[in-house]
Amino acid sequence: MRIISYNVRYFGHALKGLASTAKAKSRIAKAICGLDPQADIVCLQEVEHGSIRSGVAHRGAARGDTQLDAFMRHLDGAFHEAGRVQPYRAFYYPAHVYGLGRVKLYTTGLAILINARTLHVVGHNQNEPKSVTSYGQAPVKAIKQTRIVAHLHLETSRGKRLHVFNTHLSLPSPFRREFWKKGRRFGHGPNQLEEARTAAEYIASCCRHEPYLLCGDFNSGPTSPVYTYLTREVGMRGAQEVLGQLNPEAPEAFPTAGFLRMRMHLDHLFAGNGLEWMDLEGTCAFDDPKSPFFGLSDHVPLIANFTLG
Repeated sequence: MRIISYNVRYFGHALKGLASTAKAKSRIAKAICGLDPQADIVCLQEVEHGSIRSGVAHRGAARGDTQLDAFMRHLDGAFHEAGRVQPYRAFYYPAHVYGLGRVKLYTTGLAILINARTLHVVGHNQNEPKSVTSYGQAPVKAIKQTRIVAHLHLETSRGKRLHVFNTHLSLPSPFRREFWKKGRRFGHGPNQLEEARTAAEYIASCCRHEPYLLCGDFNSGPTSPVYTYLTREVGMRGAQEVLGQLNPEAPEAFPTAGFLRMRMHLDHLFAGNGLEWMDLEGTCAFDDPKSPFFGLSDHVPLIANFTLG
């Protein structure tokens, strides 16, 4: 089976994240449609529900549209243009709302798309996503963005079951002393490690012995305490590490995100309970112009094939 994990930056990369655009949705939809083989699971980070930011620059959007609704229409169009039927069923997981009164300035959330031809949904936490937010010091709580873990329990056409978890962890907190020390910061924040622990405990409570995938934007490097905890202590298998796409001596040599001239490896695919990685066909580094996703977000997608064993 095949999975994509992609931080789409609210489909607003063309406007530096200030507002989403129809063109961005269309280009990302065409890139996903153009994958061969087609993905069975698509996990998206930084997807809005509905707000001023998600609609102000998207002319022609239907009234009451969510950002995911609009994206799915573009995905329908991309498949129709390719002469195929769009196979995905979409789930949205709201995380946080920033607003003034009833006016939503912008919202945050996650989405998971599953290929309905190959997967059946057994259960989900769409109505109540698991909060893993580390609030830290009390003064931060009023402005701290909620972080969640989205979950789908799935069954394949052959009757095998698996779990899919999608997340977007916090940045290291600037209110902690460690943030101001020199050296690497991504994945070194105590708040990030606390969120990773909460996520791992939640995953264990859901899965028991069934295989699972955990993917997302972890805002953490491959040698950080967060990555080390998930792989060495919990026992998750990082796809890029297992398949040799990471160089332990130069862990940032394969960037998955960029900001100005900075290049960072912040996105990961993890597996557990017998799920095995096969290859990373289609996964490209951030600056690789050969990728069909080049320039569409401040992240690039991780794409991997796996087997349930």
